[in-house]
Amino acid sequence: MAAPSAPAVFPQLKARNLNGRRLTLPAGFAGVRNIVIVAFRRWHQPLVDSWFPALDPLLAAHPDLRAYELPVIASGYGLVRPFIDGGMAVAIPDPAVRERTLTVYTDVATVMAALQIANPETITILLVDLSGQISWRSEGAHDPEKGAGLAQELAAGSR
Repeated sequence: MAAPSAPAVFPQLKARNLNGRRLTLPAGFAGVRNIVIVAFRRWHQPLVDSWFPALDPLLAAHPDLRAYELPVIASGYGLVRPFIDGGMAVAIPDPAVRERTLTVYTDVATVMAALQIANPETITILLVDLSGQISWRSEGAHDPEKGAGLAQELAAGSR
């Protein structure tokens, strides 16, 4: 579902992936276009995971596309980041999944406002280019209609 109210630009955020690499987003995204799944709660993981089986064929069809999980965590937890990130990394045996999981410790309300996310009780999925332009958004678990909307946006952007 494309949203006319999609924010124009992804905010600059400091992130670290679960392999320990630091990035500044959006410039640190590896794709020309990037699917970014923003999550705020631990229990959002099944919602995040619902997207990846549908994303795999899109990633294969679009060599310039990458996908990321972006847990956004309140900056107050920054002191225990090694414990939180370490626990997530231990639970994820696949190094590629750890590479695409970027934790951000920041003011959650500021990120929500910048990304125009009204509901932190679900995930938000964004299509972001390297300049930070957001061309598509959805929220919640994957379903065929949302997947088709993303595929259409990717095809339109490939022309």
